[in-house]
Amino acid sequence: MISFSISEKVMLGTALLGGMAGVVGSFAVLRGRALVGDMLAHAALPGVCLAFLLTGNRSLLGLSLGALCSGLLAVGAVTVIVRWTRTKEDAAIGIVLSTFFGLGVVLLSVIQKPSTAGNKAGLNTYLFGEPAAMLTGDVITLAVVAVIVLSLVALCYKELEIVAFDTDFARSQGWPTLWIDLAMMAALAVVTVVGLPIVGVILMAAMLILPAASARCWTQRLPVMLVVSCVLGAIAGALGTRLSRGYPAGAVIVLTAAVLFAVSLLFAPKRGVVARVYAEFQLRRRMADEHLLRTMFELNEPHLPATPPITVQQLKDRRYFRGLDRLLARAREEELIEYSGDSLQLTALGLRRGAQITKAHRLWELYLMQHADIASDHVDRDADDVEHLLPESLVAQLEQELATEGRLPSIAAKVPDSPHDLGGG
Repeated sequence: MISFSISEKVMLGTALLGGMAGVVGSFAVLRGRALVGDMLAHAALPGVCLAFLLTGNRSLLGLSLGALCSGLLAVGAVTVIVRWTRTKEDAAIGIVLSTFFGLGVVLLSVIQKPSTAGNKAGLNTYLFGEPAAMLTGDVITLAVVAVIVLSLVALCYKELEIVAFDTDFARSQGWPTLWIDLAMMAALAVVTVVGLPIVGVILMAAMLILPAASARCWTQRLPVMLVVSCVLGAIAGALGTRLSRGYPAGAVIVLTAAVLFAVSLLFAPKRGVVARVYAEFQLRRRMADEHLLRTMFELNEPHLPATPPITVQQLKDRRYFRGLDRLLARAREEELIEYSGDSLQLTALGLRRGAQITKAHRLWELYLMQHADIASDHVDRDADDVEHLLPESLVAQLEQELATEGRLPSIAAKVPDSPHDLGGG
């Protein structure tokens, strides 16, 4: 039989909670209901207090059932308020959260009176979280709940996906969107209830939101997001428990999840801040390089196919360039231009690249003049930045459409005849 030390047991339990909270929280975040977890955590307080008053003890099962009933009642209240009144969902969540939490605070004050019977010791620990008090039975409970919740997500994946992204389409197809919504929030309630003894009322919402929000930074595909969210939640739970020696474990777990979110927000490869800043820097650099080549091409255009030297002053007179010396040095390194002193000249590669950039620019100018009714003396400015974002397929499509409408001359280069037989074999 496998046995775990106390620390290993707690780490396993918090990892299980983080993993399933990440998966269930992903659907809440995508559905725009990230605050439902916060509402459920606060709404569980009166259920916990009522269960304690009715049973007279603080058994995990009794308190959890009370919290679950209270959470489901709160979910039903939000659903009824949104469906049958003109109250918006965020307002309904705020109303239910504050009402239930206020009731819970009143009941908690009743419990704290000396006349109240029962063992009150440890009730605050349940409300504010204490993973170190986790027993083997609690870990088993978390494992069973995790298996049930993840199995339901796998079985109802298609329905949850459609409702999360396009509720109107699901409703038009005759799907029971209300019941799917309720099932999702019921799963959220179950995960919230089992997580309360570990991270507490206040911090449970973070365990539902942070792993999902972190995973959203790394991918745009839902299956990958669910896996990443599950992994990040498990890491936050286990690592936070490991780092919490001498500190409130629930708070450290949430702080660990927050650090993972900050790392994801900054360093995710496509949606991270660093990646986006770097991509914008690369785009601006490419735009400056292409502006240089187009300007030089247009200065040489009256003399083509010859490319006589031009001066730096001619460039400056034609267009303002920031950091012109750097642009020229980079173009020379890429063998696009040659220059000595004040004299610049396009290479064969630079001429071809400049012609391609100029062509895309003028195609877009013609398109804007014809379809957006932009005046010819303003179209250059409007096309100036867009041309750098046009993929080759769109440039070819623009060329074909404008040529078909008679707006273009025949600008496609004639392909030379093959020097060999193109027959079979």
